[in-house]
Amino acid sequence: MRLATTEQAFGLYGGFAPCSLRTALERGIRPAVGFQSPDEVVKDPHLSLREKREILSSWASDASAVQDEPGLRWLLGTVEPVRFDEVRAALRRLDRMEALPGERPH
Repeated sequence: MRLATTEQAFGLYGGFAPCSLRTALERGIRPAVGFQSPDEVVKDPHLSLREKREILSSWASDASAVQDEPGLRWLLGTVEPVRFDEVRAALRRLDRMEALPGERPH
């Protein structure tokens, strides 16, 4: 599988992809290095809610869509794609965490 926007986002020309962490960050894609699922991002105790939302939003982005598989997202730094529904569910969990009165986890 390839990212749907591999050529567009990372400039794949002539078989060579100058894709790097720096390029991804410059283009607004927050990598998810070390995470296998959106749920792992939500549960990470070292990330702030803002950082979790940035990672999950990048994962949900069309820039992370898998070519010919609109229901899958494959974020830079992850081993395999995940279902878009999993990413949306994780974002909803963050919304609920932020809405808890008097409680502000990370």
